[in-house]
Amino acid sequence: QVQLVESGGGLVQAGGSLRLSCAVSGRTFSSSNMGWFRQAPGKEREFVAAISWGHATTYVDSVKGRFTISRDNGKSTVYLQMNNLKPEDTATYYCAAGGPGPTKTSPRQYDSWGQGTQVTVSS
Repeated sequence: QVQLVESGGGLVQAGGSLRLSCAVSGRTFSSSNMGWFRQAPGKEREFVAAISWGHATTYVDSVKGRFTISRDNGKSTVYLQMNNLKPEDTATYYCAAGGPGPTKTSPRQYDSWGQGTQVTVSS
């Protein structure tokens, strides 16, 4: 059974950094597109970053230059390095996996999801 487990969330001050990890099991990781989404209370789920099976990356404009998505196929793990965090980055962050193809930025393009990890950025 496909399973995605996020870790690395926590409480940080504005300007700080966090590194999120997502361990994937139950599917062929190397041929999967991987993405990170976030959802704050009262808001819709928002695309954050994605990395394709071919290692192409895509970011939402608000995190460009601050966040970096990467993957380690040998460990079946995707990462999200978050630098210069801002209070508006506060949300539950979800890891998602989908089939191969062009980089995916819509939740409906993913078929497996983790349960999320909380990121809170204080002023």
